[in-house]
Amino acid sequence: MSQHLVLASASPQRKRLLEGLGLTFEVHPSTYDESAYAEQDPVMRCKHLAAYKAQEVNERFPDSFVIGCDTLVVAQDGTLLEKAATPEEARAAIVLLSGKSCVVHSGLSVFDPQQKHYEGISSSTVYFKQLSDEEIAWWISTGLWQDRSGSFQIDGPGQLMIEHIEGDWSSIVGLPVFLLGELLKKAGYELLCL
Repeated sequence: MSQHLVLASASPQRKRLLEGLGLTFEVHPSTYDESAYAEQDPVMRCKHLAAYKAQEVNERFPDSFVIGCDTLVVAQDGTLLEKAATPEEARAAIVLLSGKSCVVHSGLSVFDPQQKHYEGISSSTVYFKQLSDEEIAWWISTGLWQDRSGSFQIDGPGQLMIEHIEGDWSSIVGLPVFLLGELLKKAGYELLCL
C-alpha cells in the first residue's frame, strides 16, 4: 500500500505540527467552499467540514492517505466564532472572550488509498485573562488574528492572553496530533515511531 501522505490544508500551523512528527507529506489545500455548508452545530460542522475537505482532496489523490481538518471556536455564551473578516470583527471576538473561556473543537478526517474514512474530534477549553483595552488594541494591531478561528492563537504572542487550557494544545492549534496518530494507525499508515 502506498504511504503517500497529503495534508488537505493551507494552514502553516498544521504544516508545522505535521513536520514536527517527522512525516514526509505534501500540502494540497482543499477547495471545498465552507460557506456553502449550512450546519451550525459546531461539533457536527467541524466533523463534516474536515471530512468534506479530505474527500475533495482524496478525489485528486486517490492512492494517498489524505488528512482533512477543521477547527471551530465556541464562546462561553454559545456564539460560534469563525474567522474574522475585519479588524472590527476580530476585536468583537476578543472582547467576547476576555476574562472568559471558549471551547475549541478540531475535527479530523483521514481517507486511505481504498477510500475508507476515519474520523474523530478533539475538544479543548481555553481560558482567557481579563484583557485591558490596550491589550486588545495591541492584539488587533499585530494582525495575527487573521485566518484564525476565534481571532486568537495559542502558538505565538497570542499565548500572552491565555491563562490556561484544558485539553490538547495541538488540537487548539488546529491539528490534534494524538488523535491523528490513532487515525493514521487505524487507516494502516505505518508510523515509524509507534
